[in-house]
Amino acid sequence: MTAESTKFLQNRPVEVDSVSAAHGTTMENEPDRQDPAPDSLGRRFLNLRTLVSFGIAIAILFFVFRGLGIDLGDAWGRMKQANLVLLAGALAIFYSTLAARALRWKYMLARAGISRAQGYPVPAFSGMFQIILLSWFANCVVPARLGDAYRSFLLKERTSASFGMSLGTILAERLIDLVMLVTVLLGSGLVVFGTRAPDQAETAFLFGGGVVLFGVVGVVVLWLLRDRIEQLLPVRVMSHYRKLNVGIFKVLRKPIPYAATSVLLWLGDGLRVYLVAWSLGQRISYQAAIMVALISALVSVIPFTPAGLGFVEGFMVTALTQIGVPPGVAIAIALLDRIVTYFSLIVFGLPLYLWALRSDLKGVRENPG
Repeated sequence: MTAESTKFLQNRPVEVDSVSAAHGTTMENEPDRQDPAPDSLGRRFLNLRTLVSFGIAIAILFFVFRGLGIDLGDAWGRMKQANLVLLAGALAIFYSTLAARALRWKYMLARAGISRAQGYPVPAFSGMFQIILLSWFANCVVPARLGDAYRSFLLKERTSASFGMSLGTILAERLIDLVMLVTVLLGSGLVVFGTRAPDQAETAFLFGGGVVLFGVVGVVVLWLLRDRIEQLLPVRVMSHYRKLNVGIFKVLRKPIPYAATSVLLWLGDGLRVYLVAWSLGQRISYQAAIMVALISALVSVIPFTPAGLGFVEGFMVTALTQIGVPPGVAIAIALLDRIVTYFSLIVFGLPLYLWALRSDLKGVRENPG
């Protein structure tokens, strides 16, 4: 969990288990009553940290383009000639994966006890898709992957479900996705490069393996030392910590269906990159497209810039050039793919965010208590 996300867990003292039991409820299903609202995305977008992160992204792109001797005019000319039908197909695949993520998260929440059957007004598929889209939009405009915590906050606002428990399901989701990402990435890398991967690709593989190892060890330590960790926490966050554990481990007890879905999602990302490259007349292999897509997805976990801006494009261009794509074409592919996965989220997410904000404010005015 990032430092930004942990701010959502800071709270006044809450009732402990005995109080919950006295009211006939269990701690696991009891909603958080006093979770503070996060700062608005607009305020976070305009703060110094966010502006610096965008500056870092621009600097990274400058040095990547300069180091590879890329002619941006040539890349722009290629982008204007892209096949719009294939590009629309890539866009459709991208949003289909978001829809699948929304459906999968709904099943994860049910596994953790957050469902209509348990008395929570969990939104229908369209509402869950809206929450996913807003959380990905948040990741595009602020650093530190705040969109993950924002997703839990949106669910709490709509259902009064436990913030900590829903955040736990997201952390479990991220770990499953990361493990399957690295597994599929290594498999595609072996197909593309064999046992002699270029230094940059090998660095990406090692980075992915290290991140997975860190995540798995962290979860194991959290499970084995959960009681001892709880004893070190102040009372005000103890209940949140317990609920976070419930969300994580109820999902991880039966991870196979979610892992299988994760593999399909990553294969879908590979198909998206394949279609983007094809739209520019570059017919790379599907295995190579999977590798490029997953390297960019892996780099996006770096929290220094919004949605890995700058890092993703740089690694994507490097990976494409290592499989024989000319630099000018590589940057055109990378920029078109980011139009699909980054700028389209801003185009669709910003009006949705403003609409949701207006609806929330209207609800506050109608129900001031």
